[in-house]
Amino acid sequence: MTDRFESKLKGKQIGRIINYSLSIILLILLVYFSLKGLNLASLGKYIVSANYLWVLLSIPVGLASHWARAIRWKTMLKPIANPKSTWNLFSAVMAGYAVNNIVPRGGELLRPYYYSKREKISFTMTFATIVVERFLDLISLLLVFVLAYFFFRNQLKMALPNLHIENIIYPTILIIIIGILSFYKRWIDFLLQKLVKPISRKIYNRLNELFEKFFLGLTVIKQPAQYLQLALESLLIWFLYTVPMYLMFFSFSFAKTYNLGFDDAILLIIISGIGYTVAPTPGAIGVYHFLIQNALNKLYGVGMEEALAYATVTHAINFLSQVIVGGLFLLRENLSLIPKVNPEEVMNNGKDTTSS
Repeated sequence: MTDRFESKLKGKQIGRIINYSLSIILLILLVYFSLKGLNLASLGKYIVSANYLWVLLSIPVGLASHWARAIRWKTMLKPIANPKSTWNLFSAVMAGYAVNNIVPRGGELLRPYYYSKREKISFTMTFATIVVERFLDLISLLLVFVLAYFFFRNQLKMALPNLHIENIIYPTILIIIIGILSFYKRWIDFLLQKLVKPISRKIYNRLNELFEKFFLGLTVIKQPAQYLQLALESLLIWFLYTVPMYLMFFSFSFAKTYNLGFDDAILLIIISGIGYTVAPTPGAIGVYHFLIQNALNKLYGVGMEEALAYATVTHAINFLSQVIVGGLFLLRENLSLIPKVNPEEVMNNGKDTTSS
């Protein structure tokens, strides 16, 4: 049994190596196309000459957006765990972001592990709230994108020429699947009863227990009374995401030179949001830079060097603040980015361990 587990583990490690290799190749290509034909001395000049007072002002706003995300997560957890400390939620959010910036999507698993370990609650149940959060993020991104498509259709087509309406089909399908799972739990029960139970009662009991906790984590979806609060909290998150983008216009004198305003910052944050959603690279490195650089150049006539300088600085302050703050929280919990796995313990442990 252990040999089988170790072979599966090796297979997963090979899969990760392939994924990381593809991410690195894509990153190199994006950096190449972003820098192709640019005057690197001019690029460096724009980065150095930016007004870093505005950069410093944008940092606490960016952290406030993560605090708002922690508050929304608290709303999701209330029906199942009644969390009291927003600080613990914030620390888990930042730790998750820190890992995401190193291992693509790795923070989505570390965040519920971090919080469940700290609060001594079920990991599976906590992970389900992360699924709900991604569900809300997709809904809000889709809604904002649709609204922007009506008001900024031409600009979006210029900035994202290859983005068509069918490109949002997959997120929509995911939303539908989550909706079906949350409201039709009996379908899962039926499948487990018919397909798994006849083969192995032990596996059936384990899966049934996991799904029970998972569906408990989806409780907030079934409480319409919470919808307005979640919508307002999501709106606050989007607003706080947009403010640093707007403040950075003043750092590079875009507000004066190109007459860029808050509505332009909204458009850029939508474009970057799409980039973060689809990016296979850690922290959307390369993807973010490429999209923002091209959007500024095609929509507002900003020079390619100046546009890339803006993208580089705005991404760097967000990236570094997440890694530094999240890294400090990880050090506090003495957590490693790559947990050690004991095959015997995993194979023999049928419980949802959250306190180890």
